[in-house]
Amino acid sequence: MSNNISSSELPKAALDDIPTPKANAASITGLVKQRGKITGYQLSDDRIVSKEEGVSLAKAGEIKGVGIAHRRDTEYLKSIPDDTENNNLSALPTVKSGEFS
Repeated sequence: MSNNISSSELPKAALDDIPTPKANAASITGLVKQRGKITGYQLSDDRIVSKEEGVSLAKAGEIKGVGIAHRRDTEYLKSIPDDTENNNLSALPTVKSGEFS
């Protein structure tokens, strides 16, 4: 890791990508979970999308306030660190999914 990264920038450095959201980008308002693991996201336009579709939408600038991270071979969305706890994905309510759209 570069010595040029300040401690306030370190959380952002853990993200693989921080896409630039479009002006009309949706935000994530809820999490779809199965056995405690996030499997999808509810968006501010009431769509419920799978975790994979959420990553694709974010990369395309369709979801704001998130960056892309990965664990092993799986990409997922993560809140962009901003020192505010109440807008973190982990603070969002769990919603029932039914089926992904």
